[in-house]
Amino acid sequence: MTLKSEFEAACPCCQAKLVIDTNLRRIVRHEEPERGDRPELSEAHRLIAEQAERREALFQQSVAAEKTRGDALSQRFEEALRQANTEPITKPTRDFDLD
Repeated sequence: MTLKSEFEAACPCCQAKLVIDTNLRRIVRHEEPERGDRPELSEAHRLIAEQAERREALFQQSVAAEKTRGDALSQRFEEALRQANTEPITKPTRDFDLD
């Protein structure tokens, strides 16, 4: 039901139907267009299961990364220690030693 002061227009962005009141100079009602990509309610269980599997896979991937992280850090520490042992020990120069 539309009043004489109301008219309908299509949103140029989303193609929703807008009802605009000229007296109020406002949108008083809108109707969203039917979306083709909206999932069916009967598929909700399948969608939730797929998302749970994806979350579990990401979690397992992060667990595996954390397990190998300790090995990588210890390997980097050993390399740095070997490099420190091969470099000669020198006394650091200070600014006031240069005078």
